[in-house]
Amino acid sequence: QVQLVESGGGLVQAGGSLRLSCAASGRTFSRYAMGWFRQAPGKERELVAAITWNGGNTYYADSVKGRFTISRDNAKNTVYLQMNSLKPEDTAVYYCAADGSSWSFSININSYEYDYWGQGTQVTVSS
Repeated sequence: QVQLVESGGGLVQAGGSLRLSCAASGRTFSRYAMGWFRQAPGKERELVAAITWNGGNTYYADSVKGRFTISRDNAKNTVYLQMNSLKPEDTAVYYCAADGSSWSFSININSYEYDYWGQGTQVTVSS
């Protein structure tokens, strides 16, 4: 079992930056690929960024490429999402999630492939 707790959300003006953190409990965090999803009102949950267990492979949605960076620190059981040049369309609840497939070098992009979820943190970007 992995418990995930997100932090770092808030209100920011367009063009600003935020860094989200996701702290994981349990000794198995380092085995799992991690993803950041977001869900805006009336929209489906979408994968924003993901990273393999060793950080060797990453994925970014086209809408955030060049602006967002995902990273992880397995010693601290934490995954991060650095968000720069934020836009109003980035407004959403952001969730971190763990893919329960241990030691995988591939990245799954569908939410149903992730087994553990945090409670979410709100990011609001004003224009």
